[in-house]
Amino acid sequence: MLHLTEKYFVLAFVSLLAWSDAQAGMSVDLQTPSAQANEQAKNIQWKKPQIEKIVKDISAKRIEVYINRLVGFGTRHSMSDTISDTAGIGAARRWIKTELERCGNGKLDVQFDTHIAPVGRRLSRPTEIVNVVATLKGKSDSERIYVVSGHYDSRVSDVMDATSNAPGANDDASGTAAVMEMACVMAQHEFDATLVFMTVAAEEQGLIGATHWAQQAKEKNWNIAGMFTNDIIGSSRSDSGLIDNKTVRLFAEGLPALKENSDANRALISTGGESDSLSRQLARHVKEIGERYVEGMHVNIIHRRDRYLRGGDHLPFLERGYAALRFTESNEDYNHQHQNLRTENGIKIGDLPEYVDFVYTANVARINAAALASLALAPAAPRNVIMKTAQLENDTHITWNANTDTDLAGYRIVWRDTTQSFWQESILVGNVNEYRIKGKSKDNFFFGVQAVDKDGNVSVATYPMPGQ
Repeated sequence: MLHLTEKYFVLAFVSLLAWSDAQAGMSVDLQTPSAQANEQAKNIQWKKPQIEKIVKDISAKRIEVYINRLVGFGTRHSMSDTISDTAGIGAARRWIKTELERCGNGKLDVQFDTHIAPVGRRLSRPTEIVNVVATLKGKSDSERIYVVSGHYDSRVSDVMDATSNAPGANDDASGTAAVMEMACVMAQHEFDATLVFMTVAAEEQGLIGATHWAQQAKEKNWNIAGMFTNDIIGSSRSDSGLIDNKTVRLFAEGLPALKENSDANRALISTGGESDSLSRQLARHVKEIGERYVEGMHVNIIHRRDRYLRGGDHLPFLERGYAALRFTESNEDYNHQHQNLRTENGIKIGDLPEYVDFVYTANVARINAAALASLALAPAAPRNVIMKTAQLENDTHITWNANTDTDLAGYRIVWRDTTQSFWQESILVGNVNEYRIKGKSKDNFFFGVQAVDKDGNVSVATYPMPGQ
């Protein structure tokens, strides 16, 4: 995989290709890389100091404080008390907003996103649902938006029980705390694209808060370039006692289920690109960047929307055509999710802070933050990428629209064997809008095109659709 240290130098050599020839869309001479190609390859640094600092500044101790503070509200059920200053979901959301305003130091635009949800299967009365949304506006490409969320509501065994103590330390104070910590740390930096840090309500009542925000985004035609949700990211111990504090699962949908008859899906199927959906491309990028910056952590991409019988706040985004992913701990303990607090046969049951691994939670937050920073610093992914299929040939000819990023340096083509999940090789091709790879048949590989800026930041890859 491109992100592995032991293969990086090999791939760096592959990237040192003839840049001047690339300007004319000609074949590449592997023996004589140009000076310009060498310089550009150097700019694609292994690690960016800004991202390294963001990752370093994520604090497990602050995350622990946030989780304990959220647990202290007793219950954060969506129909719980909204008047008290110390208990219930109202107190929780006001505290989240105040804390984000404080740590954002004027750089975060923190707002309540509110609406009234009607009576439903999991709401016994009309209920005000309030998301807390903190926006860090991008400097040069603010219309491109990346969203990261956790849900701050909690529940016990009975999803309609709005009064019993529901600490929700792992589900999902862990995700909420991670998002808050990311917002506070990343607000001290500037990015090209806009970052939105959301703590959403009513996830347990049917993804109501996230659905409301995603629907607004769709109706207003916002450019949501990627979305992560962090839900149950706090425990490194399974119900069998197995400890895995080095792995996090990343759920990534293949073909969008609700758009199975779309032209885009048919094109993916016809070219064998079922694993090259927008979400899978985003997941590859997250894995590469996350593992690069958070040493010792492994991002396990799961080729599913979510776990069986479960769902998260990424689903409303997927259903509206956006690339969206879910982070969840490697091994879950269901004694500590959706449970009334009790002891049975000497076993303590309930979602309590004592079962949260704060260092592990911080590492998952670091993976999120590294990926978000990389995405928001990089150019937009290339658009209208076409695999030319006008004739039978053993070359691969790809075209794409020019990016509008002001700091664009050029483009990189990546490819992998059809039996592989991750990009294996790459070529820097210069600031051109088409490229022909001599003797590398499109029939035998999957390809992608990435945009590269002058600082060496690289976009998510775009999968080429067949065209004349």
